[in-house]
Amino acid sequence: MRSTSALPDRALILSVFIVASCGLAYELIAGALSSYLLGDSILQFSSIIGCYLFAMGIGSHLSRYVKDEDTLTRFVDIEMLVGVLGGISAAFLFLVFAWLSAPFRTVLYALVLVLGILVGMEIPLVMRIFNARQTEFKELVSRVLTFDYLGALVVSLLFPLVFAPRLGLSRTGFLFGMSNLAVAIWTTWIFRHEVKNARQRVLGAAMLLCLLAAGFAVGEKLTYIAEKGLYGDEIIYAKTTPYQRLVVTRWKDDLRLYINGNLQFSSRDEYRYHEGLVHPLMESSPWAQSVLILGGGDGLALREVLRYPNIKHVTLVDLDHAMTDLFATSDTLRQLNHNSFHDPRVTVINQDAGRWLEQSDGVFDAVIVDFPDPSSFGLGKLYSVPLYRLLAHHLSENGYAVIQSTSPFFAPHAYWCIDATLREAGFNTWPYHLYVPSFGEWGFVMASKRRDFKPPQHYRLPMQYLNAATTQEMFTFPPDMQRIPVEPNQLNNQSLVRYFEQDWDQVIR
Repeated sequence: MRSTSALPDRALILSVFIVASCGLAYELIAGALSSYLLGDSILQFSSIIGCYLFAMGIGSHLSRYVKDEDTLTRFVDIEMLVGVLGGISAAFLFLVFAWLSAPFRTVLYALVLVLGILVGMEIPLVMRIFNARQTEFKELVSRVLTFDYLGALVVSLLFPLVFAPRLGLSRTGFLFGMSNLAVAIWTTWIFRHEVKNARQRVLGAAMLLCLLAAGFAVGEKLTYIAEKGLYGDEIIYAKTTPYQRLVVTRWKDDLRLYINGNLQFSSRDEYRYHEGLVHPLMESSPWAQSVLILGGGDGLALREVLRYPNIKHVTLVDLDHAMTDLFATSDTLRQLNHNSFHDPRVTVINQDAGRWLEQSDGVFDAVIVDFPDPSSFGLGKLYSVPLYRLLAHHLSENGYAVIQSTSPFFAPHAYWCIDATLREAGFNTWPYHLYVPSFGEWGFVMASKRRDFKPPQHYRLPMQYLNAATTQEMFTFPPDMQRIPVEPNQLNNQSLVRYFEQDWDQVIR
């Protein structure tokens, strides 16, 4: 027997679509936020999803204790609770991490557990409401699950493409929280003769909706306050892109770039890092005319390469156009990289480096690889044997490549794994290191198809840090940084990411 009223049924179906969208959104927000703040995206997403699904199972079980005559009322109450908790979740977690970092994991998983229980109760209650309205069982299941899965699909596509990069995590949370409260309001209004104390519930939900709307309006300000507490310095730029969170801070004359909370450079000592990365390679390649830079979207390695008058063309491949656009347009950052992106010798390509290497047929005299540290499987693939074999096809027979390789002191297994991976890919290698005050001891690996390489004894260009003595020291490893046996990094095992996590877990408190 079909329901006699089309409007309430349609309202419930729309509610299913929205609550499914919101439920998945809160799961994605928690996973993205934990990955951003804690690192290791695979572990964070897996544990968040597992906890959330487990909690939903608890919620589904608990829904059986709701009396039949109270299903509509309790559904409205749950929507209000989910709307408030889910709406404030991202902003609240940002603030907790910035100001009370010790209990962050406890608060995160407690919030995920509570949200999961509440979300897990929604669909069983909706199905009972349909059942009470004498909807046929097969139609009931078909309708509810169809729109449940459809809502999840829509959010899973829009979250990384629209919501996270355009609104940020805090405002996205507020937006979906308002959606839950909107469901509570219209469900209460449409079923006002069946929901207990309908008027009070509508007024309560409307007040909460206004509070979340206010939160949405100041969402970026809340994130700014949280990140200022996290970084301690004035934030002059912050943006969530489809790929990462970019934050630039300033304290006096010190500019710092953070990607996903990890320091990338300090303007006070970045010259040490970039001189060490670029000039041993370039001084050993006086014939070089074409250079490939993979990563390095800040244009600082590019700045150093362009100092050589013999360079005719540089191709820079960086995944995130927001990164290269920032360092090509900001007056402050352009001063730092000497306006390198506007040099006519430069071509910038915003594409995944691995995909570009597969599609391009260019061969270069020198290659500089300046990727972020291999803190996730997505980054770990950029340090793998297959990628380095691809890289070999783009390096001339006499050319050299240099790879940023994390710290041989703090992360020795990860560092020597990169060296082993290059050798497994067919390169000859010459590892070296230097001290950067912002980072500590940092490492690089020179690689080539040729067998001969001697560290430069002098430099054609004036340097702030490098000379014959510092260069000789760079290629000498003390006893506490000697080579250790490790596996090369293959795509099927990503041993480098495991080494990296284990090494830094021993260092970071």
